[in-house]
Amino acid sequence: MTEQEPTMRSERVYDVVVVGFGGAGACAAIAAAEAGASVLVLDRFYGGGSTTHSGGVVYAGGGTPVQQEAGVTDSADAMFTYLSREVGDAVSAATLRRFVDGSPAMIEWLTEQGLPFEGSLCPYKTSYPTNRHFLYYSGNEQVSSYAENAAPAPRGHRVRAKNFSGAAFYATLRDAALGKGVEFRPLAEVRELIVSDGAVVGVEFDAPDPGAFGRGHKVRTEIAAKLEVWHPPLGDRLMAKVVSAQRKRSTRHRVLARGGVVLSTGGFGQNKELVRRYAPAWTEVSPLAAGGDDGAALRLGAQVDAATSHLHKMSGWKFISPPSGFLDGVAVGLSGDRFANEQLYGATMSEPLIEQQGGRGFLILDAAGWRKARRQARSQCAFFQVPQSLYIFSPFGHRRAGTVAALASACGIDPAGLEATIAQYNQAITAGQPDPLGKADQYRRVLDRGPYFAVNLAPQVSPAYPFPFITLGGLAVDEDTGAVRRGTGDIIPGLYAAGRAAVGICSNSYVSGLSLADAVFSGRRAGENAAGSGRDVEILESKNQETR
Repeated sequence: MTEQEPTMRSERVYDVVVVGFGGAGACAAIAAAEAGASVLVLDRFYGGGSTTHSGGVVYAGGGTPVQQEAGVTDSADAMFTYLSREVGDAVSAATLRRFVDGSPAMIEWLTEQGLPFEGSLCPYKTSYPTNRHFLYYSGNEQVSSYAENAAPAPRGHRVRAKNFSGAAFYATLRDAALGKGVEFRPLAEVRELIVSDGAVVGVEFDAPDPGAFGRGHKVRTEIAAKLEVWHPPLGDRLMAKVVSAQRKRSTRHRVLARGGVVLSTGGFGQNKELVRRYAPAWTEVSPLAAGGDDGAALRLGAQVDAATSHLHKMSGWKFISPPSGFLDGVAVGLSGDRFANEQLYGATMSEPLIEQQGGRGFLILDAAGWRKARRQARSQCAFFQVPQSLYIFSPFGHRRAGTVAALASACGIDPAGLEATIAQYNQAITAGQPDPLGKADQYRRVLDRGPYFAVNLAPQVSPAYPFPFITLGGLAVDEDTGAVRRGTGDIIPGLYAAGRAAVGICSNSYVSGLSLADAVFSGRRAGENAAGSGRDVEILESKNQETR
């Protein structure tokens, strides 16, 4: 037996087959099991996907129990108004309204699965709070242009766990799924959808026999996945070896599904060909992905002429805070002009940096702002932000010069352009005028105390100052059921998609927590509807016999 010619083995029938065991897959499996379905989950590796490497933040509001515990006032209308701008055309207003109105219940459902949340509110602007805080402003809620008609409220619900909370988020949902009778088969790489009379009725996958690998293979896989996030070149090489060993021992299997197949395989950030095709400006940015984000859902969906959308939309993060003092600076391109409001969420600010500035930009501060940020670093930086802070404040992480013009020359910025930008920025503050880009006054201060400092915001400047991205688009789905649509618009019976494998709440714009919240929302939707779409198992079994 070779990898190219696997031996076929027939397997049993389930109500629902879930492909991909990350956040969305776990929620789909739980929802299907709670509806009384028999569920099999297949994963290329050992489960977790990008979810386990995430911050474990769920975007929720409208008066969640956690917000109430923190004494925060929020309403569904305010959350809907704010998200309407972030979400744009990714989903309909009716779908967004269902998501918002169900937000408090979503947190309650997650709590029922065993996930702990806490209403300890973070008092300063940050990209991710320390272990002292688990509720924070995780997006652009406080930016004036977003808050004009929507009272801001902190909606970033971080799972109560030490350091990165994503691993705890996934592990809890995985255990909840297994506790409800869900079967999990790791190291299962789905190759084909099984189609009968136009409906998806199962999958073919390659997998080694259970027990073919010991604990060492799982450890190597987990190390490779982490390295793919933190040091992609080394991680990719190690993962290639892990996958090669796995495929050499694999045989072909097939399983059938009475209700349907749910694709929750993540995005396509690791598929450089697809990124180059749909978003060429992002090809030099490293994906925040873990092994399986190679566009498997797009490949499988193409077998049944599935429609796709928003494949050009990416979300990348070059955070400039913490420390929050860095928000006092100005972010400029090589022309010296500001390209974004520095108060914006990191992904919102990074989009023009990549797509308009070609990834070439700098954060400019004066001596007073530099000292302020340096004082804040110790108390505001979470564990994984410490290396970033140490790098930036080291002699290798910034440029310094006595004048604005000299600093510009050292960085390759147009000196006249930067001088004019700083002068205009200072003049507006002195005159009591609002910031032209909408930055709040609390983050504005005259920059006139030399020496001046510049922090390089380029994607590949240093592994210590990462700039990861995720893909936001995917398979087009029916927003009531999560069923995948064909290019003609009609539904593909028996095929569902969730999480970053599908177009969803965050497919136009991303803020922290919105992808996990959408994974829960879309995963539950797909699992519930697949469980309720059962077909005659005798017919399926008969067709299975015919194709063996």
